[in-house]
Amino acid sequence: MSIEQETQIQFRLMVVDDIPQVMEVERDAFPHPWTAQAFQDELTTNPFARYLVLEVEGTVAGYCGMWVIIDEAHITNIGVHSKYRGKGFGELLLRYAMEFSTLYGAEKMTLEVRASNLIAQQLYKKLDFEVTGLRPNYYSDNNEDALIMWVTYK
Repeated sequence: MSIEQETQIQFRLMVVDDIPQVMEVERDAFPHPWTAQAFQDELTTNPFARYLVLEVEGTVAGYCGMWVIIDEAHITNIGVHSKYRGKGFGELLLRYAMEFSTLYGAEKMTLEVRASNLIAQQLYKKLDFEVTGLRPNYYSDNNEDALIMWVTYK
């Protein structure tokens, strides 16, 4: 039995009214979360931004933001609340984001991931992302390196 059969889940575009729930996920998932204003700006002023939410039983359990430019989708951020981790929701969300991005012409996707975030890297590799580079001192909170990962899916 799949997650979809066991639990009521829904993917949809993020709207401004989702920001308070998205911020709960953001604060839970990241030591240095984005601000509500950053999400507001992405949703209202960035023509390349596409943000999705994953609802579980009517609650925002995760989200994924990306910029789609020509044939590339760049994941800006993706997060799942700790209450929902380890249940396959992150994989479902990323798979949906990949599929969704093709509606806007994307044929490949990229993201940066902390060099220490082995769990996320494992998920990305499962979905055929490959490490293609390194951004030294990318994360300003601790100067951690970021791995650049890409996948081509079309």
